[in-house]
Amino acid sequence: MKYVSYTDRKKVAAALKPIYTAATESEALSALDELRADYGKNYPGLIASWERAWEEFIPFLAFDREIRRVIYTTNAIERLNYQLRKITKTRGHFPSDDAAIKLLYLGIRRIEGRHIDGDGPIPQGRVRGTGTLGWKRAMNHFMLAFPDRLPL
Repeated sequence: MKYVSYTDRKKVAAALKPIYTAATESEALSALDELRADYGKNYPGLIASWERAWEEFIPFLAFDREIRRVIYTTNAIERLNYQLRKITKTRGHFPSDDAAIKLLYLGIRRIEGRHIDGDGPIPQGRVRGTGTLGWKRAMNHFMLAFPDRLPL
């Protein structure tokens, strides 16, 4: 979206959605062709960035829709960044890089303890979600796709 003017961002975002929600690569390619026809003249950088990254994007289409939603949503990342910014902005300056790193480390530990799904430590053998909508469904698909990576 960095190549798109602010006034067109909502329209272009809506036009991008069929690409990353496509069920197959051919559907995604046809959606990219539509995007090229609609916005290629005004935003050639947008089209070029998708074309350059296409080979890295294709494996994303192999995942189930529930897993894709967790991958492309940034809510959990944005929430963590917001809380870390709150920790550092009230401090002003730091005497060293190590002091800043220690403060961020302690902040992350505190954030993990008060996670959006509940308070306190995670019980043994349980996995806590990220606060992402549909996380339980995604965890079920992760369990099927990666059975050796998640605890039972």
